[in-house]
Amino acid sequence: MIEITDKEFEQLVSFIKKNYGIHIKKEKRAMLTGRLSSTLIQHGYKSFSEFYEKLISDDSKEAITTLVNRITTNHTYFMREKDHFEYFQKTVLPYLEQTIKNKDLRIWCAACSTGEESYTLAMIIDEYFGERKSAWDTRLLATDISERVLNIAKQGVYDKENVSVLPANWRMAYFKPYDKDRFVVADRIKNDVIYRKFNLMEKVFPFKKKFHVIFCRNVMIYFDNETKEELIRKFYDILEDGGYLFIGHSESILRSETNFKYVKPAIYRKM
Repeated sequence: MIEITDKEFEQLVSFIKKNYGIHIKKEKRAMLTGRLSSTLIQHGYKSFSEFYEKLISDDSKEAITTLVNRITTNHTYFMREKDHFEYFQKTVLPYLEQTIKNKDLRIWCAACSTGEESYTLAMIIDEYFGERKSAWDTRLLATDISERVLNIAKQGVYDKENVSVLPANWRMAYFKPYDKDRFVVADRIKNDVIYRKFNLMEKVFPFKKKFHVIFCRNVMIYFDNETKEELIRKFYDILEDGGYLFIGHSESILRSETNFKYVKPAIYRKM
């Protein structure tokens, strides 16, 4: 294992915080070292200083890709925080169907990880609209900073155990056997999700149109208060009036520091 010095740790922590918003505390030093050490050896680095120098001068972005793939936590599963999906189906979608005149439904899954959340949303939308869906643009945007998890999401292949939590009619309608232990998402659902690499720390979000719904769950727990507040402001600005923001149940927004209206646990609205 390659050991990390105090200076190297501070350099990496500063780089990660500045570029990705992730705040790594001193007590996470062993975690950071463990996640990166074997990867550094695999890529031929002799020290964390050598890796850091490559990070700040890497035109090919290879070192940055390596860093992002190792430091990000991508634990997710289908129907995680199920009450959110029920509220989305029973309350949000009926409201949007009544109020969106041009039938252009704009939903952003802002930290999609390996795709379970974005595909769940796509399946809910498909089931809700049914035959009416052909009159709508229901494609949703799903983004993440990790190319590794985006590649998994695009493939849409999941273990039996992962898929088993879904309703039986969804498993029949939206999945096909891939091999004896895995299923693959049906093309008509895959085609409803646009996957893109995106960093939430971008100063300005480059989207031409505002969104009706943003899901950004279990991401801000890795940010300090200043970074979280800035991201929430950007989410507010990029939402349509009446739009919804879903965050993780372990996260919260201080009502005194936001224009969002609290709806219910981990659900907020731009009013």
